[in-house]
Amino acid sequence: MIKTVFLTGATGNMGWAGFKELYARRDEFNIRILARKSKKNIKKLSPYMDDPSVTIIWGDLTVYEDVFKGVEGSDYVLHVGGMVSPAADYYPQKTLKVNVLSAENVAKAVLAQPNADEIKVVYIGSVAQYGDRRLPFHWGRTGDPVLASRYDMYSVSKCKAEKAIVDSGIRHWVSIRQTGILYPGILRVVNPTAFHVPVSGVLEWATIEDSGRLLANICGDDVPDEFWNRFYNLSSGEQYRMTNYEFEKRMLSALGLPGPEKIFEPQWFATRNFHGMWYTDADLLESYLHFRANIPVDEYFRNMKKSLPWFYSLAFLAPAFAVKMFMKPYAFEKGLGTQTWLRDDPDKLEAYYGSKQEYESIRSWDDVRPPYLEKNLQKAGEQVRLLEHGWDESKSLDSLSDEELEAAAAFRGGHFIRRIEGSMCEWECEKGHLFMASLEYVLLGGGWCLDCNIDKWVVETGPSNRFVSQLKH
Repeated sequence: MIKTVFLTGATGNMGWAGFKELYARRDEFNIRILARKSKKNIKKLSPYMDDPSVTIIWGDLTVYEDVFKGVEGSDYVLHVGGMVSPAADYYPQKTLKVNVLSAENVAKAVLAQPNADEIKVVYIGSVAQYGDRRLPFHWGRTGDPVLASRYDMYSVSKCKAEKAIVDSGIRHWVSIRQTGILYPGILRVVNPTAFHVPVSGVLEWATIEDSGRLLANICGDDVPDEFWNRFYNLSSGEQYRMTNYEFEKRMLSALGLPGPEKIFEPQWFATRNFHGMWYTDADLLESYLHFRANIPVDEYFRNMKKSLPWFYSLAFLAPAFAVKMFMKPYAFEKGLGTQTWLRDDPDKLEAYYGSKQEYESIRSWDDVRPPYLEKNLQKAGEQVRLLEHGWDESKSLDSLSDEELEAAAAFRGGHFIRRIEGSMCEWECEKGHLFMASLEYVLLGGGWCLDCNIDKWVVETGPSNRFVSQLKH
């Protein structure tokens, strides 16, 4: 039987990759997409406007009626759409509104259907929901604290949007936390937020092709019931684990340019307050959905270069000092540029560098490079230090006693109040906020009180919240 799949964000990077995978299997799927009626989108979607397997709904994710049109009659809802960086960095409040309201609209529209319990909803979250994960806490898994780095409204929006789906009452949901996406266009994306990324940090990347296959495979008949109502980390696997320094080297090398030492000043890069980690559990998603092409990482970077316009192949002709002069204005762009904070925004300087003194102590690349060589990444495997989650994870959620739930809440600095219905419970956080959240959200997802300032949890949390305090350096 042909399934109807409603895909949001189809004109974005991951959404477009998912659309192409679904379209390649259009004998299995009727595809619905919701897109803003812009000149760019009309041009992009024009080849599919008369295709019987594709329905285009011109509208807006923040308009409930538009979302309802897409959800009505659908078997799957793939909610990929929303605002992302760099737009999210320039328009933080708009990002919060769009990302949260769109998730709420999806949940409301699904629950309004007569067959709501049969609709499967996929929410695409973000690695940004884990906040700043510097050494020695650069390894992580689902169930780790859901929080945001300071000033990261995109992460805040993804945390809140995820809960809007997970705890909405939808019977079949899954939250997949996407990592950084590798795609050819990334080689030509230049903006000030590139310097918000500490070169000593890490990230386990996913290719755009793997991400697209995942979206199609998740709608397959072979996905078991046990897959649903859980959280997963998405990546292209172990070989795509890199330090950010190694990533910069690979990016520049793909363009025929010398290493970062010749192109950037070390002070331009923040030393903390971003996101990114290596996963201990990302292979679980692959075991269910079989989406990885397993292309060797160096081959993938070479192929990315081949996909760029011809003139990028001439980048190697540019002298290093000229490239450096081209990049410098981004580090000094007012507001988002890291080098403006010394004078204009001491709070951001403290958040991203620790202090003015620590910023001024950066004298050479030896002060910011990873503490181990990128060619010896296997050594990092010896440094695996996982966060505690505060409950016996060998047990099923429905087997946990009230006493065990109270112990889990106490680990988070709060209290378990009562069970409400199903897995939904009432809790109290360390600041006295009462809130409702499911066992799945709290224990499997690592979520907690969203009435607190989740972008300031690490700096504001007290010692009673041992769950978040583990991340204090």
